[in-house]
Amino acid sequence: MTGSPLTAAALLIAAIATVVIGSWGVRLSRTTSDFLVASRSVGPRWNAAAISGEYLSAASFLGVAGLIAKYGADALWYPVGFTAGYLGLLLFVAAPLRRSGAYTVPDFAEFRLGSARLRKVAMLVVVIICVFYLAPQYQGAGLALKTLLGMPVWTGPVLVGAIVITNVVGGGMRSITFVQAFQYWLKLTAIAIPALALLGLFVTDRGELGGPLPPSVDRETTVQVETDVVVQVVDPSGITMTGLLDGKTVRDATFGAPGEHTIGAGTSLTLAAGAATPVVAGTPSTGSEWIVSGGGLGGGHPLYQVISIIVATFLGTMGLPHVLVRFYTNRDGRAARRTALAVIALLSFFYLFPTLLGVFSRLYVPQLLITGTADAAVLLAPGSAIGGALGQMLAALVAAGAIAAFLATSSGLLVSIAGALATDVMRGRVRDFRIAAVIGGVIPIPLSLLVADLELSRTVGLAFAVAASTLCPLLVLGIWWRGLTATGAACGLIVGGLACGSAVLVEITGGIDENVLGGWPAVMVGYPAAVSVPVAFATMIMVSRFTRATPNVAQIFARMHVPERLGMGVERLPEGR
Repeated sequence: MTGSPLTAAALLIAAIATVVIGSWGVRLSRTTSDFLVASRSVGPRWNAAAISGEYLSAASFLGVAGLIAKYGADALWYPVGFTAGYLGLLLFVAAPLRRSGAYTVPDFAEFRLGSARLRKVAMLVVVIICVFYLAPQYQGAGLALKTLLGMPVWTGPVLVGAIVITNVVGGGMRSITFVQAFQYWLKLTAIAIPALALLGLFVTDRGELGGPLPPSVDRETTVQVETDVVVQVVDPSGITMTGLLDGKTVRDATFGAPGEHTIGAGTSLTLAAGAATPVVAGTPSTGSEWIVSGGGLGGGHPLYQVISIIVATFLGTMGLPHVLVRFYTNRDGRAARRTALAVIALLSFFYLFPTLLGVFSRLYVPQLLITGTADAAVLLAPGSAIGGALGQMLAALVAAGAIAAFLATSSGLLVSIAGALATDVMRGRVRDFRIAAVIGGVIPIPLSLLVADLELSRTVGLAFAVAASTLCPLLVLGIWWRGLTATGAACGLIVGGLACGSAVLVEITGGIDENVLGGWPAVMVGYPAAVSVPVAFATMIMVSRFTRATPNVAQIFARMHVPERLGMGVERLPEGR
């Protein structure tokens, strides 16, 4: 193992604090209701911090900054969509969902449409979404431990999985509420202080972001290329390499001429101080290209990419099971709305800092642009830019925040998986919840290794796309349209899930050649939400038009939309102990 002892200590302290705080909640967890919805006793402030803690995942802590460093202004749509999604939750979902009295998304499906079969379909969708979303959390853990400590990439998923399973098995929802609330403030501190430190350095140095030149290194830098990569070279002077260049074995060679070049795996590049950094082909190579919007996130059809990102992140938030289940822990619909409003404020404040770190990473760790592994920018930028003891302290603080990001989101996702499996596949007892948590925590580990080459925000964006194509239409139409039927909802879940899920599987197993049919198949597979979400909504509406609606729909709508003080609400509590 390599890396700073201070960084290793910070990671260890963050992990121990997570287990200790979680064990505090274990003492209060006794019934199935405690494990699933914390007995619906969580106040808005605690819940808002807990939701923010679990929502700010690896994609938020590492991925957003990495995408901004790599692609520039167009990557800002990710944090905008991640935050704006809670506005949709506030306006359309939070209060009616809480008033329904349900304790999981599948339970809401059965309550609204009276179909046990639909409940099973919804349960399967919940598990698939959570597994897709757990994979990038484990992926981020592997990246962090490899970058900071030089550990094998598989150790991150295994260690984070073990800690999360321990917490969830011990205390369920009540336990992780305390953990996630603590971890929001830890993540905010861990990313705000380094971002402000780099802002001070930038102001002092009077750096330039939007100039006509590519980013350059300020000291001699060596970069090891681990996978084949095509780079765009603007100025080849000051760069030498040993390894494979354009298919030929070279030693202490130069690029020769500007343009695109292929660097083979195992190649070592040395950049002299002041040398312009090559960037991955398809990304902005100069500051003037990077700072303006319109270029997309690599590949063709940038407008379609942006539209699909907005659809996936905005609507996907309304369909994330681990987010929705937290609104079941509020006392009533009014508290759920107050929680959603507080979450918007907390997220808006947080996302200022990954944006700053992404901007400054392009200046202070531009060598990451050569390999495209910009997700590591947050981990490396503070120590690289500032150096010395202060730089090591900032790097250790970032490391603690990173491990908190993986643990908080993974905990919420695992509770959703365990809750769905325990109540819909097993008998709903506490023992069943614990068994399901172990199973659900282990399954995503091999998947996280499969998606290791994708950017974190891209991987998470695919999970958002699946949620937007399945549970979002179910909730929006189920809450606001009386004509939705069980058959229509089931068909929409299946069609939307297959359309988006198939695209996700193709993307994570290699994608489609961008030269086929003008690049449209490739971009639609990489960013499927703009197609799959309308298809899912249309399927639910069209099939519902030709099938019979639930007979007691008026009473159900009254329960969801009439304030609790009028006495219409009835709690649906899980059976089993």
